[in-house]
Amino acid sequence: MGNTQVKEARKLSRRSERSERRLFLADGPKAVEGALGVPGCVVQVFATPAATEQYADLAAAAERWTLVDDRALASLSDSVNPAGVVALCRFLDRPLEHVLDGDPRLVAICADIRDPGNAGTVIRCADAAGADGVVFAGHSVDAYNPKTVRASVGSLFHLPVGVDPDPASAVRTAQAAGLVVLAADGAGEVDLDHAGDLLARPTAWLFGNEAWGLPAELAALADHRVRIPIHGRAESLNLSTAAALCLYASARAQRA
Repeated sequence: MGNTQVKEARKLSRRSERSERRLFLADGPKAVEGALGVPGCVVQVFATPAATEQYADLAAAAERWTLVDDRALASLSDSVNPAGVVALCRFLDRPLEHVLDGDPRLVAICADIRDPGNAGTVIRCADAAGADGVVFAGHSVDAYNPKTVRASVGSLFHLPVGVDPDPASAVRTAQAAGLVVLAADGAGEVDLDHAGDLLARPTAWLFGNEAWGLPAELAALADHRVRIPIHGRAESLNLSTAAALCLYASARAQRA
């Protein structure tokens, strides 16, 4: 039952294989539902017999539905407890210029983000905040890492994801599109609680690596460096938590 297809799909656990074939796996019903909502994204859906009954609506929406046993499905899943359904999908990324089409007001630029869970959560937070897109720049984890896809909980399919190999180029492109670039920086000169009208402007938030943050030369390219105030004794915030606070602050200010 689809053993050859499963063997080929299993290779997509490697980034090099995903990049070469421009294919990735979306694991679980939420991710598969999101993928099926994007025309032309899904190549094939793998599912156990039990899953075809449990998720009959997904089975009806999928053009190619391949039955596999529990062991084969588990080999495709990144989850400890697989839900029984995995979609083989085409890449969705696009150049930054395309993400900025249509007069965007809120974008997240992730520079050298290495943790796939953080990357997926930033995508999910951006989606929840109503952002127009997310850009992975520099040596960031790819958006199609299985853990990133899972952490996005389907949001990967809801908003544009762009790629730019050069973070500095991403910043300049955002500025050229009329966005104010705000660097999330613990040493920033602007306090997020007192950013006022600055947050209401069309904005691209720039987030740095989980361990070392933004390089000084990259942060210097931003229009403003914004710090999140720490009122307690915690040294810092997790990247995805910081991103959520910044994105929601802008979204709230833009709706006011």
